Amino acid sequence: MTEPSQARPRNFPALLSKQGWPYLLVPFIPLAIILDLANAEAGLIFATSAIGIVPTAALMGLATEELAERSGPGIGGLLNVTFGNAPELIIALFALSEGLHEVVKASIIGSILGNVLLVLGAAMLVGGWNRDRQTFNPTAANVQALMLFLAAAALVMPAIFEMVEGRGLPSPGAEHIDFGSDVEHLSFAVAVVLMLTYVAGLFFSLKTHRDLFNPPHEKEEEGGLDWSVGRSVGMLAIAGVAVGVMSEILVGSISEASQSIGLSEFFIGVIVVAIVGNAAEHWVAVLVASKDKMDLAVNIGIGSSAQIALFVAPLLVLTSIFIGPGPMPLVFNGFEVGAVLLAVLIANYVTHEGESTWFEGLQLLAIYLILGIAFFYA
Repeated sequence: MTEPSQARPRNFPALLSKQGWPYLLVPFIPLAIILDLANAEAGLIFATSAIGIVPTAALMGLATEELAERSGPGIGGLLNVTFGNAPELIIALFALSEGLHEVVKASIIGSILGNVLLVLGAAMLVGGWNRDRQTFNPTAANVQALMLFLAAAALVMPAIFEMVEGRGLPSPGAEHIDFGSDVEHLSFAVAVVLMLTYVAGLFFSLKTHRDLFNPPHEKEEEGGLDWSVGRSVGMLAIAGVAVGVMSEILVGSISEASQSIGLSEFFIGVIVVAIVGNAAEHWVAVLVASKDKMDLAVNIGIGSSAQIALFVAPLLVLTSIFIGPGPMPLVFNGFEVGAVLLAVLIANYVTHEGESTWFEGLQLLAIYLILGIAFFYA
């Protein structure tokens, strides 16, 4: 599993100079709240709340890392896994409560695409720009890529079931569709199996094969922030509340904003929500790649996608039974099915040799751009 804490500068001045840009966006948090209370234009509320999520996600990641350092490698790894995708999970939960099932499913696919294509592509491009090539552990990368591939195969089975039954797939512009009890039960079963696989994956990566996923690494020269457990928990709680507030404002403005700014809810879910929820983590992958730590960069890109597919998506399916108008079947539209299958095939291909170049990164970014253009016109 990913361990971004290994690469982040621990000294506070270094934190501000090298990675402090998300915290420059803190003023957007109160601005989004004020605009929402004032019933401002929906597009403006959406934009400010989306930007406001970035510093809250960054603070959540930092607090998690500080707490992980105090908790030991086993619990620390579990904390990083649990909170690594917390912002997009919180956003999705609020979207579920509003009945925006197609937006939620779009954000799931968008997170997988963003990590595999956008994050990994940017990391390879930046890290390999002044180097002939970069290397990473192909065994660990291939394990993560295989987990993602198998999870994606399971995620698209309800969609295949719908096509075989002759009912077809939802359109990108759909909001809430009644697929029937059979596909709901199938989605529930798929979610349970994926969650059990996720638990087994934690045992595999944190216990039986811990050395494979946590190789020895060089210590950072900078001093640590040295947060106590109490302060780390307090900052994590503050970040969680802030993410929740921003997510509620963001989700509440999606429907009106999509009409006012001319973007479909599908595009907002698959591109915008996915990017803002992972912005801080994306930056970490590029940062460590620039320092020639491609093992960590690849682990963040592929590993985070696997977490989305194995944990976040199933959890949302199970949670939808209790939140919102009804259960959320895992029936993705044609664009989502095609895109996620392409993404997992690409993930397996780019990781099997254990080396990368800047041109491979450029190609991954080009594919992401092409998919984004297609989603815009969908």
